[in-house]
Amino acid sequence: MTSYPALALTSALAFAALLLLQLAAFAVGRKIGRFNVVDVTWGAGLALVGVVALAVRATGLAGAAPPDWVAVSIAAAAAVWGVRLAVHVARKTAGHGEDLRYAEMLGRLGAYRDDGSVRPLVVLRSVFLLQAGAQWIISLPLQAIGGGDAPGGAAIGLVAAGLAVWGFGFVFEAVGDAQLAAFKADPDRPRIMDRGLWAWTRHPNYFGDACVWWGTWLASLATVPAVWTIVSPLLMTYLLVWGSGARLLEKSMSKREGWEEYARRTSFFVPRPPRRDGS
Repeated sequence: MTSYPALALTSALAFAALLLLQLAAFAVGRKIGRFNVVDVTWGAGLALVGVVALAVRATGLAGAAPPDWVAVSIAAAAAVWGVRLAVHVARKTAGHGEDLRYAEMLGRLGAYRDDGSVRPLVVLRSVFLLQAGAQWIISLPLQAIGGGDAPGGAAIGLVAAGLAVWGFGFVFEAVGDAQLAAFKADPDRPRIMDRGLWAWTRHPNYFGDACVWWGTWLASLATVPAVWTIVSPLLMTYLLVWGSGARLLEKSMSKREGWEEYARRTSFFVPRPPRRDGS
């Protein structure tokens, strides 16, 4: 049976943990002079919410049931995904300057003074606190397991299906990232990455990410039948496609030689075999 007091407590603790994480990331960003450090906290913060939910279950706070294999599996899946993503992003951005996406966005928001210095409160509000809010909404399926209970019967099928979708998405995203890293390390690479999964979709990492959160949501329904948490994968998919993800990235990628031909033959988001001769 769902413990709504435990669910409410998990949500409150998750919000507090995410807020503290983003405040710490903001302090680090100011110190090193670049704010794309916030990208490292994206996966780490969502993984943290799974830990918070398990902690509520383990301590029995607010009447929470003891952790069961479903709650542990979902939280562990979030942790594996989040840690891998955080490490990947940290390695990719280490030693580089500010991400052009953030520089352009902060410029539009008036975060830079005339002398080039940064208005810290604008950055805090527009980047770090905004991300904390987005993380809190997207982590709703993870928060739900804090007030859940061991499922039975047909609900076990939801767990299996959800974890299968999660696993597919995790592998798809990780392979896409690895293929892109190998491509960038090739000194003789062409202008456009169109190898491996990148021949089937222009954004395999974003597609895999979306699958991860649709799978997480599906599995979480087995422990707490909170269909309203569908806002989590919907928001994640929106961000990956139209927010700070694929559409925004393609604004800069479209300027590269060969991009139009690649875009004609390759699916935008959902994978499919490449078209022949751009038809």
